Amino acid sequence: MGSKTIFILADHGLAIVYFLQTVVVKTLLEKGVDIVFLTDDALLNQIEKKFGQPGIKFEGLRINQARKYSDQKEPIFQYWLHHLRRFGASKKINTAALDSQIPQVEYEAKGKRRLLLPLIRFILFLMRHFMFVRKLVYQQQMKYTPDIYSDLFSKYKPDLVVASSPGWRYDRYLLREAAKHNIPTAAVVVGWDNPSSYSISGAPIDWINCWSEIQKQELVDGSDWDPGQIYVGGIPTYDGYYKKIWLMQKDEYYKLHQLDPNRKLISFACSFVTFAPNIENIKTLVDLIENDQLDQPAQLLIRLHPNHFLDDLHFKGEQEAIRKLASDNQHIHMVEPVPLGGELGYYSGEDMPEKTSMMAYSDVFTTVYSTMVVEAAIHNRPIVSICIDVPGGWNDSNKYSLSLKEIGEWPTHKRFRDAQAGQVAFDKESVKKALNQALNQELYQEENRKSFVESEITFTNASSGIQVANFLYSKIGQHFIRRK
Repeated sequence: MGSKTIFILADHGLAIVYFLQTVVVKTLLEKGVDIVFLTDDALLNQIEKKFGQPGIKFEGLRINQARKYSDQKEPIFQYWLHHLRRFGASKKINTAALDSQIPQVEYEAKGKRRLLLPLIRFILFLMRHFMFVRKLVYQQQMKYTPDIYSDLFSKYKPDLVVASSPGWRYDRYLLREAAKHNIPTAAVVVGWDNPSSYSISGAPIDWINCWSEIQKQELVDGSDWDPGQIYVGGIPTYDGYYKKIWLMQKDEYYKLHQLDPNRKLISFACSFVTFAPNIENIKTLVDLIENDQLDQPAQLLIRLHPNHFLDDLHFKGEQEAIRKLASDNQHIHMVEPVPLGGELGYYSGEDMPEKTSMMAYSDVFTTVYSTMVVEAAIHNRPIVSICIDVPGGWNDSNKYSLSLKEIGEWPTHKRFRDAQAGQVAFDKESVKKALNQALNQELYQEENRKSFVESEITFTNASSGIQVANFLYSKIGQHFIRRK
């Protein structure tokens, strides 16, 4: 029997790490599978140069063509189908994250789109309550199956198509074409909040891997997946944390950022800038540290968010304000994520040594409720989630703002709080108290952090990459047959 061929779609920087910087692709190649890796056209040479090896070929994802199809083929109808698909999860799950984001879409809707808002709200209500309505919306999406990738299907004749989402992004078009060609499809969940933030699949998917039993239940109850389609294989990206493959030497890391070894290191990872400024959190930390208001001398390392580099005046303005705070204060330092470029943005595997070392050497890790609370818990670092609002949010009538105090009930955030894996602070005094607690008692909440990690990622023995690779290998050529 000849070798089998798998398409792997990586339309996001996190997917590059998931597949190419873990043992997932390596294990599949060792099993004799041929892989066609589809990613951003502008980065093909760069990615092939770094990760090329026998058995793997690289092709462009043609995102520009997919975007053009989305913008030109009945764009309003496609836009609202995409909206319904994303926010129309069943009310059986915690929909707080979805409920908070719907107003943003409505706030930013322009022209003819606004006229449809009452109808869209009514359809979302029906989707939340009735499975048949969710299925109808799902089926309507299939009308929009272009012919962008037919030459690749003819050339390689894949036995399985694997994506880093079940059609939640532009990958939906390639996955729909795969279904049209009767090729089995599989997806992997790369983001912690994805099953509770994106809802219904954008294409027919036979199989999916998720992080945990929690995510599995979200997929089943919220988006109507059959339990037999779902494999709980953990998150391969985090295997590297347990193997310490990215960790820099502490002296080297401190020297890189001119950190003071005689001061405690407090880090802050920016988060949620799409919805609210982070600057008040950072100013509070700067004030406490620069004016020696904590029990122990400290320094602050601020990590910018990938969205700080989007073409948005608000995000750029906050980035500049953070840079100024770092340059004007003695014990404040800043680090920015390393870009892959192109469509893959600043979620980059190039950044893993920086990111790993920042968490590993932080005496206290702070953020809003970023996914990095899970990663910091893996590193067994004390965590403080800081949610101090800027009065008026972005203070712009054209820019939607969401209070940070309102996001604590989002599913992932609620699990973090319920697990007591870290502290939560809403004002300067509570930040000060939480930081001192963490600085003076490093083992505070340690057992809670361990339990939190185990429930969220399942495998803490660096075996997820092999688990996922074996799962995908076992599904080559297989469609899921739904039992009646």
